[in-house]
Amino acid sequence: MEPKRLEESFFYKDALELAPALVGKLLVRKQEGQVRKLRITETEAYRGEEDSACHARAGKTGRTAVMYGPGGRAYIYMIYGLHFLLNVVSGKEGEPQAVLIRCAQGHPGPARLTKALEIGKELNGEELFKSNRLWLEDDGYIPRLKTAPRVGIDYAAEPFRSIPWRFINDL
Repeated sequence: MEPKRLEESFFYKDALELAPALVGKLLVRKQEGQVRKLRITETEAYRGEEDSACHARAGKTGRTAVMYGPGGRAYIYMIYGLHFLLNVVSGKEGEPQAVLIRCAQGHPGPARLTKALEIGKELNGEELFKSNRLWLEDDGYIPRLKTAPRVGIDYAAEPFRSIPWRFINDL
């Protein structure tokens, strides 16, 4: 199947539906005329203000404002003052949900992925369905999924700390 860019309506899903749907899709980065594509192998769902692991748990702030917009936008933030992480906003406007792109083939870890594709804060809010710098494609690949608890959220309360909202391509 010829790769096809994901349309805006694809992202208007609950994070728990979008996270597994993104596994196996191609993350595409165009920079200085060069196009690089990486297959997404792992994602994590973050689901609104009630999810104590989600950045929206504290409500709308300057940092989280893009999460409150409609699905299909990039939510990019820095952790540890060193690394940028890429999330895809999901769902409807006013419902802050996002999916962390945790790994892509050949790049185990969200910081390694963004570093490899040179994804930084300048892409925060990018409309992934029409951007010419960063987008997602479907080439028909169907992953075999398994679930697990999310990583690095020891601060979260139960059940959110151990709920299996991580989706992994079980290659």
